[in-house]
Amino acid sequence: MHRQVGRVIDQQASWAKPLGEGAQELLKEVFDATRPLKDFLNGTWLGHPVHPVVTDVPVGAMTVAAVLDVTGQDTAADLAVLTGLASMAASAATGAADAVDTYGKRQVYATVHATLMVASFTAYAGSMLLRIGPRGVRPAARLLAFAGYGVLAAGAYVGGDLAFRLGNQVDRHAFDSHSTKWKTLDVTEVPAATLVKAKAGADPLVLYRATDGDPITALSAVCAHEGGPLDKGEIVDGCVECPWHGSRFNLADGHVARGPAVYDQPVFEVRETADGGLEARRAANDD
Repeated sequence: MHRQVGRVIDQQASWAKPLGEGAQELLKEVFDATRPLKDFLNGTWLGHPVHPVVTDVPVGAMTVAAVLDVTGQDTAADLAVLTGLASMAASAATGAADAVDTYGKRQVYATVHATLMVASFTAYAGSMLLRIGPRGVRPAARLLAFAGYGVLAAGAYVGGDLAFRLGNQVDRHAFDSHSTKWKTLDVTEVPAATLVKAKAGADPLVLYRATDGDPITALSAVCAHEGGPLDKGEIVDGCVECPWHGSRFNLADGHVARGPAVYDQPVFEVRETADGGLEARRAANDD
């Protein structure tokens, strides 16, 4: 079944791609002027994407509302729908912040997901308006809510595929080895004030030292956010900035200093060998 559903979603690219790209341009203008707000909505401060945390609330609230509607608990159902609408608005804000940095097939899925959620919100908003009207329209309010719930479930399915199948907002180092064995680097020199790409076994690293004689700092060269090449980035205020989406990581400890990344960067220790070469290993306290 999932293959058929996937094909249906892929077929929406003809309208979802241009719509997503247009929305992305507008959102960029908004978030470029309010970068701290974007970091907050991404979850940089939390160390975890905020969007999936918030989306649990409307799904739960609308599920409760459906049960209460079926059992005739009108007042409680209305409160559940109102809660769901408020949390859907919060979910939309966090989802928009994530969508700014989503491209290709993932952008198509994100646009389909967002479109379904907007449709669901519209249905529930209509249901809420009917709920505060005459009691005679209560059956219509329930029907709109049930329709909204069906669309909500479809949107949640697409959102799940976006995260779990396409890996949107997934830590790029989730399955890295945590071995602390020393490995020989394929470079022997690190010029001052220069980002140097190196490999320790299969691990791509970015090396840096501010001045000659300073210790060499080393991070994974693969950005935790979307896999961007940090060795192609820039040094800004003691951080390496990803050239793809502008995430910044502190060179000393790999901590996220600016989003859209929410996960820290793996840190490596570097030392000289007796023959004048270099070797590195993942920091023992880096998890």
